[in-house]
Amino acid sequence: MSLYQKHVFICENVRDDSDTRGSCSQKGSPDFRNKLKEEVDRLGLKSKIRINKAGCLGTCNQGISMVIYPEGIWYGKVTEADLPEIIEKSLLNNEKIDRLLMPFMRKKV
Repeated sequence: MSLYQKHVFICENVRDDSDTRGSCSQKGSPDFRNKLKEEVDRLGLKSKIRINKAGCLGTCNQGISMVIYPEGIWYGKVTEADLPEIIEKSLLNNEKIDRLLMPFMRKKV
């Protein structure tokens, strides 16, 4: 049994500006994580949902990158505008948001 119902990791990897892959931190992940933490706290969900920063998740080209456990949902190119939908659909109702899924998470037809 887990201490939390959800555990969210947000990449905050930092790379040199000359690295063509970029990094999630350069794309604003620290602010994104802080806003998500604030909203989870405001909603009274802090004891159920844990928000953590992570080192490189290996998906720099999809940054800002995040993963939600225990479901193992990987989202990429998330922005602060996506936060309400992420909270409502994924954190509260266990739903995937197709448009945010990393390419390897999308179903092949």
